[in-house]
Amino acid sequence: MNTDPIADYLTRVRNAIKANHRVVEIPASNLKKEITKVLFDKGYIANYKFEDTTVQGIIKIALKYNPITKVPAIRTLMRISKPGLRNYAGVENMPRVLNGLGIAILSTSKGVMTDKEAAKLNIGGEVLCHVY
Repeated sequence: MNTDPIADYLTRVRNAIKANHRVVEIPASNLKKEITKVLFDKGYIANYKFEDTTVQGIIKIALKYNPITKVPAIRTLMRISKPGLRNYAGVENMPRVLNGLGIAILSTSKGVMTDKEAAKLNIGGEVLCHVY
């Protein structure tokens, strides 16, 4: 049993980037699928695929690298809200990642979204991770 599946997801992606893998496979959950969609929409990953061949399912993520310099699109993935210490942000104290160049992924009442989308909708939520 895994006590923090989101941290496991981020660690698997981080390890795959450090090992220069093209594809990483992660056990699926609805929250992980939503985080994957946000990363794809913001251009941090090349592609993704949800496979329901097993009971739990698998998320296959194609990582994105610069074609010339081979530098990964994701430089840092950092877990913010942990099971032992939840971190919530309201509209007035929304986190700024790398002075606006990175994104913070939030779990809100309207679904999983970035900090900028949550600020537009004028809602806060749990800060899951920072990506830049």
